[in-house]
Amino acid sequence: MKLADLGEDEVIQWLTSRLPTSSEVVVGPGDDCAVVATEKRGVYELLKTDALVESVHFLRSQPAQKVGWKALARAISDVAAMGGTPGFALVSLASPPEVELSYWRKFYQGLTQAAKAYGVTIVGGETTRTSGPMVVTISLTGTVKKAHLVRRNGGRPGDAIWVTGRLGGSLAGRHLSFTPRVAEAAWLVRYFRPSAMMDLSDGLAKDLPRLAAASGVGYSIDLNALPRNRGCGPDQALRDGEDYELLFSLSPRDSEKISAAWSRKFPRIRLSRIGKLTRREEPGTQLRGGFDHFRVA
Repeated sequence: MKLADLGEDEVIQWLTSRLPTSSEVVVGPGDDCAVVATEKRGVYELLKTDALVESVHFLRSQPAQKVGWKALARAISDVAAMGGTPGFALVSLASPPEVELSYWRKFYQGLTQAAKAYGVTIVGGETTRTSGPMVVTISLTGTVKKAHLVRRNGGRPGDAIWVTGRLGGSLAGRHLSFTPRVAEAAWLVRYFRPSAMMDLSDGLAKDLPRLAAASGVGYSIDLNALPRNRGCGPDQALRDGEDYELLFSLSPRDSEKISAAWSRKFPRIRLSRIGKLTRREEPGTQLRGGFDHFRVA
């Protein structure tokens, strides 16, 4: 059976379903980050690895500095989506030998900018040659208070579905200059405690069904309520991907209070209520599309 016959989620399930585990593992494969116990009371460690592949996530003709920013910011966005604070990073490069050193120096300028902006310390990595495309792999740690950890699997029927920022149009260059929602996620988990949360990397049409499936619920959304970037229609907001905004669910009680509080704290960032979680057996919205690394149709 080929990977294209399964799709990304099914491939991950096949590969990870029989992995060994231990009592220190709080959350294994299937969420934005792995979560492990630490000796520090009340604190978990977050572990994330993320690969950036030429011609899949970036083009060599695009500014190397922006590619460097994206490489680290993607992993930071995943740590934020679980309510955490990023910590230490390892960077591995696979590069064709003919690539100019100046390219990687500019790449590291962007990487360093992202690290400084979000308090990440880059502590090492690996370099190797490749005869194929350039590949950058980021391994990132983070920490999160146990009381603030939010996973994908806590959504309940009746919870409102919210999304930060605006969606769509990533191919116009937004995928190289997005802002990970670290401060926004930290505020959310402290004051409102979402029932479920993740970042939007593969598009709402792909990621909302993932959150709902992890929570064992269905969902219903209002397409007219989708917050869209200028020039984008609902289809682009659903399926373009690489928005790196927060998608989360919230109890009806808290949903009545959050809009005003958010506007005071983050007046320049939009927050939109786009629907609700439902019982799995209830009729609702059925989304398809979004980015899949393996499925070709």
